[in-house]
Formats: sequence, C-alpha cells, structure tokens
Amino acid sequence: MTDTIHIEPLPYGADTAALFAAVAAEPWAVFLDSNADRAVGGRWDIVALAPRVTLRTTGAVTEIRAGNRRWSSRDDPLALLRGALGPPVPAAASGLPFVGGAIGWLGYDLARRFERLGLSSPIAPGVPQLAMGLYDWALVVDHHEQASWLVGRGDSADPRRQRLRRLAAARPKQAGAAAGPMLRVTGRLTSDMDQSGYRRRFAAVQDYIQAGDCYQVNLARRWSVPVAGDPWLAYAILRQINPAPFAAYLNTPGMRVLSASPERFLALRDGLVETRPIKGTAARARDPARDRALAQRLAASEKDRAENLMIVDLLRNDLGRCCETGSVRVPELFKVESYAGVHHLVSSITARLRADADAAALLRACFPGGSITGAPKIRTMQIIDALEGAPRGVYCGSIGYLGYDGAMDTNIAIRTASVADGRLDFCAGGGLVADSDCEAEWAEIGLKARAMLELINALTDASGPVAAADRRARPLPGEGP
Repeated sequence: MTDTIHIEPLPYGADTAALFAAVAAEPWAVFLDSNADRAVGGRWDIVALAPRVTLRTTGAVTEIRAGNRRWSSRDDPLALLRGALGPPVPAAASGLPFVGGAIGWLGYDLARRFERLGLSSPIAPGVPQLAMGLYDWALVVDHHEQASWLVGRGDSADPRRQRLRRLAAARPKQAGAAAGPMLRVTGRLTSDMDQSGYRRRFAAVQDYIQAGDCYQVNLARRWSVPVAGDPWLAYAILRQINPAPFAAYLNTPGMRVLSASPERFLALRDGLVETRPIKGTAARARDPARDRALAQRLAASEKDRAENLMIVDLLRNDLGRCCETGSVRVPELFKVESYAGVHHLVSSITARLRADADAAALLRACFPGGSITGAPKIRTMQIIDALEGAPRGVYCGSIGYLGYDGAMDTNIAIRTASVADGRLDFCAGGGLVADSDCEAEWAEIGLKARAMLELINALTDASGPVAAADRRARPLPGEGP
C-alpha cells in the first residue's frame, strides 16, 4: 500500500445497484447507497470488494484477518480500527467523499465496550457487534454531476483495482440480477410484543419519567421471520419500496445487513463535524394538499419539537467531548424533511473537531446516537435494556465509512434488517416523553415499520402470510399517527 491517493475517472452509470448485483454474493461486498430523491440528500454511491483487512468484534474479542494471517485482540475495537487505518493520507482536495478506507457496521450493543452500562440482557455467543473491512479500492458515483471514479490507495496492478474497473465497464441492465434464488419467507412473522405488551412498557417508561430517571426513552418493537434465498434480491425490493439517502447493503460474514435509513449520524470532513438527528414523524398522504397539511402539523407540533430539542441538547454534549470549546452550533432546528412514506423533523448540529481527536474518537464519544436512546443516554440505555429484554444487534447502531484521508460518514441504522441463520430480523421504535400518547406512539411504530412489513409481504408465499395484526398496525397512506 502506498501513501498516495489515486483517483481515476470512469464512465458514469446511473444504476449503481445494477453494477453491484454482479458481486453482491461475495463475502465482504459492500454498497453504500444514496437511493433517494436527490433533493433530500441522495448523491453519492460507494461500492467496494475484497478488503485487505477485516475486523469482526464478538463480545470482548476482535478477530482481525489480513490475507492468510489471523489473530485476536481484546483491545478497544475502535482503537484497533484506528491502528489498521494508519495516519491520515491527504486526498488533495478531491471533493470525493471516500478515497478508500474502512466500510462496515457497528451494532448498538458495541456501546457495552465503551461505557459501564450494567446491562443484563445477554448477547448470544458468536453474534458480532462490529464488522469492518479496509478497502484499498472503491467505486464512487456522483449522481448530481453524473460522474464516476475509481479511487484508492495501493498498487496500480492490484487485482482488486482491475476487478472494479471491469465491473464499472460491464453496464448491466437491472439491479435484480444475482446468482442466488429470490429470498422468500418460509414461516410465520412474529413479534416480541403486541399492543397490550406495548401499553405495559409505555406505562413503565412514564413511571421512570415521573420518578426523574429520564426525560425521553426510545422504546422499540422487534419482528422476526424465517427466510431462505438471496438477501440481495430482498434489498433490491426494499430500495424501491423505501428509497433513502443513507441506505446500504453489506455482505458481512454470518450476517447480511439491509438498510434504508434516512438519518445521518456523524459526518467528518476537514475537521468539520455534522450530525442530523431525526425526532418527530408524520405519515405521508397521496393527496398533495393533505400531505402538505401533515408536514405543517408536524412542524408546528410542540411535543415533537420538544422531543427533538432534547436530543439536540444531548448531541451537543456528546460532541463537546472531543470538539473545540465554543464550536458547537445548531444551524438547522426542526426542519421538515419528506421521504417515501413519512415526514420527519430533523435538526443539524455542527462543530469543529479538536486537533488531538480523529474520526474514531468522535465515533466513540457519540456512539450510539442519542436520537435512538433518549436522554440522559446511559440511564435510558439501561431502561431500554430492562424493558426490551434483548440486545438490539445492528438496529440503532451505525453503518458507514472511515476513510484513509480522515473523513467519515455514518448513518443511524434505523429502517434496517439483518439476515442471519435463516431469519430476517428488524425493529421499529419511537421516543417517549411525558406527554406522549400511547395509542399514537403505537401507530407511529407501525408507520416506521411499514417498509419492512411491505418487504415481508413481497417475499411471502401462500404458506407464510404476514399476520393480520401486523397488517392492521400499518397505517395506510394519508393516515396520521
């Protein structure tokens, strides 16, 4: 590997998913997908294959592989990742978001390595909490400028580079093409709670709030269904059902991750940090006038604005742990952004990273994102663990990259499913505050789960219908939460 970043223009192809389909079945193939209305942030796609080094954390141990070498460490996983990346390499103001580096995911439960949380729910043996690969070469696609590049840091004769050039030149016609059979549902969809169970947990959260333990708790519901077949083909359907600017498909060993997330967690470039928490959700409507009215009602909602502000304050504090004193700003507050099935209330917080910090330090200081825990963070994570009674896995963790040039961009892993051991699992949740309404919050969870439930419907054969109760939980377009 060299200390020079290489950037080579390539022919532009509008459908990056069609390119990736040819390699989606390969271990450690990754696709960061900006599949969204370009006006809502969708611009850059990244495809990478065959990482030079991989890191996979399970419990207290991180397994590291580099070619035929393999070893384990009990050190901080993010310190190990920082060491594998090495010192930042200047990218000569390329303007590209990624020039090679680490791509992968961090599960919500990795936070147990960073904080003394005292959580009681056990993580099953062998279930990973982090999977990251170091990719010396990648394809980067800019849909705004309709341009593509091969980027990287390595030997120009590297076969990985040559494979990506051939892939970019292939120009396939459809995203769905893949080697395996279509993923199909093979049994009944189940959930960890029904509406009465949610009411009991909702009441418990209100007791915690009244006792002064917390101000807001993000309570989630889980679904699981047995499946068989190719998860990539399921993702190809999901990205049509729910296009999102921070979507991703990652073929990590033992677990495929399918994400249609609308939420940025942390971005870092040239020392400038940005996080964009989502708090506040409303349904979309087919009728334009009704749709505008729903967005306006969300923008004016005192309850949703207060909920959003709690998380803004939490994230300001988190950023203060490794950013310059006085640099934290809130340039956008309570902005309504509209996606395929929902309107969201979004704020933006920016800061300047301290000179003695880096992307890994920033990630560690802020992980997991406050928008999916509540406030105060550690106490709400304890409450979440007590009420949900199980680890969250990838859900509410983060997916993205840390570049060789020191840049970073990551999402919050909501609207995200994992496929492992013949099951597809996903969750949906929402923040509860003192003036939350139980029935409205239950309906909001159904709204947020809708895309995944529609995916399950699309993958279901006659022997495995989606439960009627789950159909009823999904609001129709135009219905408010």
